[in-house]
Amino acid sequence: MSSVSALNSLLSSTSGSSSIDLSSILEAALGASSPGIDVTAAVNSAVTAAEQPEQAWQNQESILQSQSSALNQIQTDATNLDNDVQSLNGLTGPLSARSVTSSNSNVVTASAASGSTPGNHVVVVNNLATTASWTSGVFANGSTALPAGSFTITAGGGATATITTDGTQSLSDVANQINGDNLGLTASVVTDATGSRLAIVAGTSGSAANFTVSGSAGYGFTQPATGANASLTVDGINISSASNTVSGAVPGLTFNLLSADPGVDVSLGVAPDTTQAASAINQFVTDYNKVVADLNSQFTFSGSSEGVLATDSTVRNLQSEVLGALSYTYSPTSGTTTVPNLSSLGISVNNDGTLTVDSSTLQSTLQNNFSDVQSFFQGTALNGFANSLDQQLTSFISPSNGAFTVDLQSLNSQYTELQTDITNFQTNYITPLQAQLQSEYSQAEILLQELPNEMKQISTELGQNNSNG
Repeated sequence: MSSVSALNSLLSSTSGSSSIDLSSILEAALGASSPGIDVTAAVNSAVTAAEQPEQAWQNQESILQSQSSALNQIQTDATNLDNDVQSLNGLTGPLSARSVTSSNSNVVTASAASGSTPGNHVVVVNNLATTASWTSGVFANGSTALPAGSFTITAGGGATATITTDGTQSLSDVANQINGDNLGLTASVVTDATGSRLAIVAGTSGSAANFTVSGSAGYGFTQPATGANASLTVDGINISSASNTVSGAVPGLTFNLLSADPGVDVSLGVAPDTTQAASAINQFVTDYNKVVADLNSQFTFSGSSEGVLATDSTVRNLQSEVLGALSYTYSPTSGTTTVPNLSSLGISVNNDGTLTVDSSTLQSTLQNNFSDVQSFFQGTALNGFANSLDQQLTSFISPSNGAFTVDLQSLNSQYTELQTDITNFQTNYITPLQAQLQSEYSQAEILLQELPNEMKQISTELGQNNSNG
């Protein structure tokens, strides 16, 4: 079959197989100065045209990704806000934190656990707790051989250990043996300009940890410090403590004894930690404003369009709930309060729904009416403003059934379906089409390359016929 016939046959066989106009491609190829087809370019162009239906799907995927990203950001910021209000509502949170001031911080300081009862306490430190220690006589260095002999250590709990030397052991050897006997003591070699000594120190302070070293002739042991309990009075009550850190004398308070000052009163004042409270309230305002800004951005025109979530009912509902929370008013079951709302804390609402804090008003309210501030946020039974906003936010951010969770699941499901459609389109249509076009264009290219020779042969034959005629 001639190339011309083959081309006609190829055109006939492909005329209904695709939307690709092979005849137009051949016409352009034949009209060129050098007949031929760029098979790769032609196939790529044809496939690109055939993939046009995918563009709408990919655009929709892009929209879904933008919506998911925006919704995740709002969910993250709403979660941060919810953490803030949960903290403000917590029994161990910043509104329950306590600070302690001391009239003489060189003698005694203290720390208070969350929820400790505010008030004043008077402490007198008669003497500090001490830690028992023994030291040997001076030897040339830590490697010097000790004289033959033995000594016995009796720990505070009654356990004993006898250390025997035969004239070859050094201070370091003896220290290692004592440490290995697990008597609750620490032995080490201490060296100064005069030489080296073996020092043995009790693991804890107090009289119960006092220990003795006996039978120590030749080693020169002395006791520079005995173990003794700290002696103090707290609100006039005598207290004995094995440690200079005294817990349990007053519920929630831990006293740190720093020096003795017998007979001198030190006043300790326990009060709400207004610094922590102010910081937590300011953090709440910061995170609230971040959520409001997220929501506002979805309903603000940029160019000619709103945000990608402008039509999302979940986002609109959250905006309504968050802004509506600002109208909360606390009413005590009995008596009155100086802090019924956010405004009384010095927190005002701006035109865009964000909040501004008047720091001086907030600080004054915390200093003078702290219990009312705590009641506003926590109510009478952790049911105040903080709990109210927490319940509203939880309905959106709950990992199990929150509105955001449901919304994100829907977006992810739609995205997965589009991915499946695109994959199926590529597998079932584009890939076979590409293979078909590659074959057809390659065949056409081969025939086009053969066409000049056949045309020359036809011209020759036509010339011979004219001559014979």
